[in-house]
Amino acid sequence: MPDFAVELRDVVKTFPTPEGGYVNAVDHVDMQIKNGEFFSLLGSSGCGKTTTLRMIAGFEWPTSGEVYIGDQGQGRKPPFQRPVNTVFQSYALFQHMTVFQNVAFGLEMEKTSNEEIKSRVGKVLEMVKLNGMERRSPRQLSGGQQQRVALARALVKLPTVLLLDEPLGALDLKLRKEMQLELKSLQREVGITFIFVTHDQEEALTMSDRIAVMSLGKVMQFGAPVEIYERPNCKFVADFIGETNFLEGVVQSSGDGTVRVQVPRVNSTLTGVARQEYKVGDPVVLSIRPEKIRLVETPQLNQNCFEVIVRNAAYIGSDTRLEVDLNGVKLKVWEQNHISTLDPRAYHQGTQTAWVSIMPENILVLPGE
Repeated sequence: MPDFAVELRDVVKTFPTPEGGYVNAVDHVDMQIKNGEFFSLLGSSGCGKTTTLRMIAGFEWPTSGEVYIGDQGQGRKPPFQRPVNTVFQSYALFQHMTVFQNVAFGLEMEKTSNEEIKSRVGKVLEMVKLNGMERRSPRQLSGGQQQRVALARALVKLPTVLLLDEPLGALDLKLRKEMQLELKSLQREVGITFIFVTHDQEEALTMSDRIAVMSLGKVMQFGAPVEIYERPNCKFVADFIGETNFLEGVVQSSGDGTVRVQVPRVNSTLTGVARQEYKVGDPVVLSIRPEKIRLVETPQLNQNCFEVIVRNAAYIGSDTRLEVDLNGVKLKVWEQNHISTLDPRAYHQGTQTAWVSIMPENILVLPGE
């Protein structure tokens, strides 16, 4: 078996601009996607994630570099000659056909025998929990069921790689979350490589084995969800994945992965951890997740404890989201609501004095920009 299901080697895709210039939508990207992996391309609109997917599918060809599926360079092969299938956000179902006919369509085009079509369509409909609905038309199905028909139609042809271009974007929030778990479970069951394009950070964290965070045609970071969230390698990734507080400072001392940083805006020194070495005087940015900050009533004997004023508080059920003032700097603090009570004294209120306590491992020191 090849080392990777899909590999991009120094791939560039250039498009002309209306002004007569050129832009690299994908800019010298190297990427290795493992066999049987649920891999997500994550980024905002225009970052190059969909163009990357389209080059793997064969809908676009690289300006330079090469796309490999298995160990075969794809060159300028058209989509129908590649061992991949694509599921689009729009589903693209044939409205005049039944569920069975939609799923069987690709096999019929390949002149597959009726007996094998019946067997393979039956298996894949059972896999996506649509058995018994073979005779329905797409308009008789819910949005989630239509999504599963589109998945079944792609899976029935047994692709080596399944490409998914924001396939949950048209679903409502509750159904979208349900489909995220179903899709991940389905991927484990069929065991093939899924490459998933999304702009939704939570969706990528929920579903992926690994994530590539993209910006302006480049991959900013590869990693497992926990690595991308807990140890982003730059301010862009930290800012794009979830909520965070940023404080700019200058390195005061550094050693054994621990860095002390002077932060002029709060007139204090904070101690954090780093993925790389820093020298004294280096400009850095501190990233502190709101849920990693503890709000306490009395000062703690640790390195990162500061008096603050609570300015705003919003109860949202699972947690209370606070805005606190640290020497004129606003910080977001999220407190988990562990106890079920109606007593207002159990929750922090606006305009009261408290202390924030932050463990050094919860302050990530990133390169300054």
